[in-house]
Amino acid sequence: MAAQSKLAEAAYKCSCQEFVHPWTSSCACATAGMLLSLIPGTFKTYSMVYMLALLMRRRIPSLKDLGRTLASTLQSTAFLSLNGSLFVLAICLVRQFLGGFYFATAAWLPALLVSSISLAVERPQRRAPLALYVANVGIETLWKMLEARGLVRSIAKGQVLIMGASITALMYLYRAGLHRTVAKDATFKGLGLIIGREEEGPLKPSTVIIPQRSNLGSLNFRCITSYLKVYNHLTTLRHPCCPHQFGCAVYALLGGVKPFLGGVGVQVGFKLLLNITRILQQKMEWRKQIFNKGSLQLGLALGIFSLLFKMSSCGLRHSFGYDNALFAIQSGLIGSFGLLHFPNTTVSLYLMLKSLQLLYNWGVAEEKVPEVPHFSMIMYGFFTAVLCHSTVLEAKSMRPSYFKFIENISGGRLSRFNMKSFEAFGVKSQDQANYIIKKLGIVKSSSNPLFPLIV
Repeated sequence: MAAQSKLAEAAYKCSCQEFVHPWTSSCACATAGMLLSLIPGTFKTYSMVYMLALLMRRRIPSLKDLGRTLASTLQSTAFLSLNGSLFVLAICLVRQFLGGFYFATAAWLPALLVSSISLAVERPQRRAPLALYVANVGIETLWKMLEARGLVRSIAKGQVLIMGASITALMYLYRAGLHRTVAKDATFKGLGLIIGREEEGPLKPSTVIIPQRSNLGSLNFRCITSYLKVYNHLTTLRHPCCPHQFGCAVYALLGGVKPFLGGVGVQVGFKLLLNITRILQQKMEWRKQIFNKGSLQLGLALGIFSLLFKMSSCGLRHSFGYDNALFAIQSGLIGSFGLLHFPNTTVSLYLMLKSLQLLYNWGVAEEKVPEVPHFSMIMYGFFTAVLCHSTVLEAKSMRPSYFKFIENISGGRLSRFNMKSFEAFGVKSQDQANYIIKKLGIVKSSSNPLFPLIV
């Protein structure tokens, strides 16, 4: 008990210099050094992001486009640089105000205080996407933190359940035509490529239509003509309410083949892009990297989902004699079995948050739910605080790639944070940080970070 009390006292009395900036005694210099370190890295990151967005327009950019791209890059650079530098300053100020460090005030509270303020610097149209991105990583991180404490337990293929339910909700909005009004979003362009424009709403009002049964007549399967009759029947059979021109069987099969080929092409292309250096050096292991089952995962997921969705949609139209946007719910859930081939947590969380956002927008438009002012800024602030807390105090719960990104743009400061005094918190923060640092192969070539501004 006495030992625990001493540990708690050491954590409380830990100075911000010992914790955040051991290379300098000045909090102002530590903040300024962080700002100077963040500017080059964030500018490089956002330059690539905005240039890629410019190239995806597939047209020669004008001087006006280039000017807007540069302005957007500078504004986003200012936002992220300000966020990181104010985080360091907030840690120092919160400690001075409270007289010491507590578990929630070492990183979570300082990040919460400055994140929403920093987001106000960013362009308004960028705030919601940023909030969704941070929430995506933050939810995964929060789950891992709870899992480490034994409060929750992951289930096998659980992300597929989330993905299936989310895509089903999006497909209902798509078939109901709400993506044209209260739920406008670029996500539906991707769904249109996968499912096709035929299933796009709003649906035309229709009455119950009972199709006339096709009379095949007597069939003699010893004769090739009978097989041709059956083939012709299957390829031309179509309910009058179906939105496609061809037979339902052809529509469903082609609807599965096209997304499959597209998904394989995207996955292979992405792998080639990531291995461009090895390809140029002629060190590419083609069989290991490209010609394997992993390259088929996305294609199989999209192809089977589209195939099952269209088969079940046509089946429901034939069964009930009319078309209805609600059919997207049953068809989406059935098609979700194809997503078992691509159990991706990041994509699942993104689709979940996107569907919740669009359903919320629909609810606000219908006056079914109240509109929360500045909801994007609130969500960004909360989940950024979760990420900062995890990155500093519970590094094992954070995505290693995100930890490395923060380490690089901060000029090597994150790996120099000293959490030895926080043993009383019981999460072994320093051991977790050392594990991630070793796992990522982070090497400290100097005793000081970039722009230390030692005084």
